[in-house]
Amino acid sequence: MTDPIATPVDAALLAEPRLVVEPGLPARVAAVAGPVLEGMGYRLVRIKISGDAGCTVQVMAERPDGSMQLEDCEAISRALSPVLDVADPIDRAYRLEISSPGIDRPLVRRSDFERYAGHLVKIEMAVAHQGRKRFRGVLSGVEGDAVRLRRDDVRAGDEPDVLLVMEDISDARLVLTDELIAESMRRGKAAEREMRRELGLAPQQPAHAKNSDPAKDNKPKAKAGKKPAPTNTKKHRLAAERARRGDIDPTEGD
Repeated sequence: MTDPIATPVDAALLAEPRLVVEPGLPARVAAVAGPVLEGMGYRLVRIKISGDAGCTVQVMAERPDGSMQLEDCEAISRALSPVLDVADPIDRAYRLEISSPGIDRPLVRRSDFERYAGHLVKIEMAVAHQGRKRFRGVLSGVEGDAVRLRRDDVRAGDEPDVLLVMEDISDARLVLTDELIAESMRRGKAAEREMRRELGLAPQQPAHAKNSDPAKDNKPKAKAGKKPAPTNTKKHRLAAERARRGDIDPTEGD
């Protein structure tokens, strides 16, 4: 598998900084992994370190268009493992896990919040806003350095709309809904079609259909040839009867 080829738009997306970042040890891993991923044409989404079954370092990444295939995960793992071994940001044995963001993905960049406007999200603040740290509602868009959220967890006397500064967010994640699943499926099919076209695997138009003209299809078909005259008409039957009686020569007129 070859590395993704970055277009000018992709390059701008690759260079876009994350505004929602992890603190502590995951931040040290991100400092190592981020440049490696960007050099390969991928974007770092999130680093998560858990103690389940030992120590697992999860690196969540994606292509600039948001897609991620199994082959991408394998390529990143092969490239990143030796770099992490040398940098050694973790002082104990660990298992490296590369994954895609998934449907109910984290939102970490400004473009993420813009892209998923209209969808339901859960947001947790690192810095409390109006005495609260947890919010849930529909993204209404981005305004300056903040996201506008129409809350569905409004308490009596609260305003339904709230502006949350992106850099004060510790975690923002899409909530799995039927609408989100449908949109993800549409994007997945579009990405698959684009990939097939790039690889030359798109189905070709059948040869018999290439120059078809719907207008011509409605015209009467040309006759293959003149049909032979019917031989069982009344005239022929009378002639046969006369010939049987000997009134005429049956070869007459040939």
